[in-house]
Amino acid sequence: MASELKENISGFIIQGFSETPRFQIFLFVLLLGIYLIILLGNLITFLVISCDPHLHTPMYIFLQNLSFIDISITTTILPNLLHILLTQQNNISFLGCMTQMYVFMFLADSEYFLLTAMAYDRYVAICDPLHYITRMSRKHCSWLITAAYSVGFVEPLSIVISISKLSYCASHLIDHFFCDVTPLLKLSCSSTFSVEVLIYIVGTFLTFSSFLLPLISYIFIISAILKIQSLKGRQKAFSTCASHLTCVIILYGTAFCLYMRPTTSYSLKRDKYFSLLYIILGPVLNPLIYILKNREFQSSFNKERQRFLSSFHLGNASQ
Repeated sequence: MASELKENISGFIIQGFSETPRFQIFLFVLLLGIYLIILLGNLITFLVISCDPHLHTPMYIFLQNLSFIDISITTTILPNLLHILLTQQNNISFLGCMTQMYVFMFLADSEYFLLTAMAYDRYVAICDPLHYITRMSRKHCSWLITAAYSVGFVEPLSIVISISKLSYCASHLIDHFFCDVTPLLKLSCSSTFSVEVLIYIVGTFLTFSSFLLPLISYIFIISAILKIQSLKGRQKAFSTCASHLTCVIILYGTAFCLYMRPTTSYSLKRDKYFSLLYIILGPVLNPLIYILKNREFQSSFNKERQRFLSSFHLGNASQ
């Protein structure tokens, strides 16, 4: 038992994409470019909302937190992957591996529940607009955001603790580009049945609480929109929730395909690339989906940009 514990503490080797050595540099440049785009798009979103008091409304506060999560979740994975691609130094300690897995799950779960809160915001805005200010007050908005992070913080604990107690007495080579649940279960030489049951129980709770609630909200939203007499009115009402609906479809579509299957049906080499798509697709598209056609945000962005440029020119002139 002591030898097994010693081997667990010694850490793992992350394989990354070493099976395609010809494309290492190309993949490094591609992922670096994508990571910079994610940082730029989400930082702009976060800072513009922070700086403009007119955007301190529930919808934009939720969007600001979504940008924060997108920056954090990609920063948890991509810098280490870029380091592996560039240097081929792919060792990670046991504690570092468990920490990376927990932080990734915490942020991913928080994002699901944040999107649930955003669905509720859109439901109140369309189905009960007269009481929107009361039901989506700053206090209620803060409570929903706190609840999203709190559930995201607590939910992965049992899974990560259970995985950390498994024995890894065979190969320590993780056939993935980060410490994810399935590759670690595949790597363990002890029984993973109880852990898999726990994952399905927690996953079922996550599905029912963070997917069915937005689904129910959108059933009421679509029903309310269809009752609007004018075509222009229906289009205007739908446009207020189209961005959020698109993000929900992208996130849950990739998540269900990737995680809601028994481990025996996984192909680690194939799902490695699908995991990469899951991690980068939402953070790349979310700023574009929410901001591209949002005139209010574009107006605030142009105002903050002019303010920054004016300050920059004044600073240069004083020198």
